Order: sequence, then structure tokens, then C-alpha cells
Amino acid sequence: MTEPSKKTLLVVDDDQDIRQLLCDALSQKGYQVREAEDGHQMWAHLEAETVDLVLMDLYLKEEDGLNLARDVRERFIMPIMMLTGKGDETDRILGLELAADDYMMKPFNLRELTARIHALLRRSVQVPPVDIHTVNQDHECLRFGSWVLDLTARLLQDQEGKLVTLTLGEFSLLEVLARHPDRIFTREQLIEQSRGLETEVFDRTVDVLILRLRRKIESNPKTPEFIKTQRGLGYFFQGPVRAS
Repeated sequence: MTEPSKKTLLVVDDDQDIRQLLCDALSQKGYQVREAEDGHQMWAHLEAETVDLVLMDLYLKEEDGLNLARDVRERFIMPIMMLTGKGDETDRILGLELAADDYMMKPFNLRELTARIHALLRRSVQVPPVDIHTVNQDHECLRFGSWVLDLTARLLQDQEGKLVTLTLGEFSLLEVLARHPDRIFTREQLIEQSRGLETEVFDRTVDVLILRLRRKIESNPKTPEFIKTQRGLGYFFQGPVRAS
């Protein structure tokens, strides 16, 4: 059995050499590493045991890694790191917009990769996104509109108790904004204050995460009620926000 303190990583890549390299390197860092060459093997691992983080190749031979990552995100909340050999920033933005929490290019530096994995795991809290969660009265919560942001359990749910799955970056960004209603933040300030953005440092990251959040919490993302844009300056969260 896996030791309670040992995190399990799942490497999804159709290149056997890459899988072997990652398995060897990450195992030496104390991780329990599983591997899959396609979606079928990936789902078998995810359904058989608890996986703490998924490393997903963006370009698989027979499948689209982005679609697989999006499917994983719909059912699980563990961090997802995308890996790819292409350098187009559009791919990076698209990967983050769909599902990923971080992104690295091949060939990658193993030291940097393991550091990013460690950072993602340190911030992650796995909670089944499909179960109805009853807010504990002892939890610190922020309430706005029909939403409850549980800061203690790091969950977002509507007034009926239905959970909304947020990535680490999305939750951290929403927390910063909701804690300071009506305060305008620049993109740089949001990156600096949001724990979930430590490894997402390229341009437009904040814009992508704002877009994702609006799709999840706004009735009409094109005319947002909560997350507003201050042209030329940044973003702010329109109150009121009630703490409880």
C-alpha cells in the first residue's frame, strides 16, 4: 500500500522514454508514480486509486490531451500539469483555459519540474466535486449573491449546496478578489497575492482565469455581476460580500 504521506502522481504520455524518465526522476524524489500511455490506462488508474496530481502530455498519438484533461477536471480536482513539445503560447493559454493548473514545455528541466509539482501539491486540497457539501458553521466563508465560498474547506457552492469545481488558480484568484470587494487589482497584484498563481507567470494568465471564473459563477459571463473589468487598470469584485 502507498504510505499515507507519499503522494501519487500519474504520468500520461505516449512516449515510453519520457514516461520512464519521469517515473525514475519523480520516484527518486519520494513520489509514488503511475504511468499511462493513453486515456484508457489513465482512467483505469484514476478509478482504482487516489491520484494527487496528473502530468498530461498535450499531444497524444490517438487522443487530444486537452480533451482528456477537461474530462478529468469535470470529475476530479487534483492539480493537472500539461506537458508539450510545442512553443506556441496559444497552446499554453488554451491548456490553462480548459483545465490545467500549470504548464511546461519539452524539453524541460527536471529540477524545475519537480519544484513546480511540489508547489502544486503543497497548495492542493482534494475534495470530491460531485458530493453535496454542508458548510460547517466553524468554517470561514464569504457569501455573495447565491454563492458561498468556503475558505476553510476551499470549496465553492451555490445556495442549493451544489459544488462548483475550481482549479487551484481559480480558487486562489477568486479568494483574493472576494476578500477585497470593490478594490481594483492589477494583474501583477493578483499574481503576487494569489497562492494558486505562483507557477503561472506568462502574460494573459490572469485574463484566462478570470474568463474561466466568469463562466462558472456569472449568470451571463459577457455582462458579469461580480468580477468586473476596470479598463486600463485591472479587475475588481463588485460587492456586497458577507463574511461568516
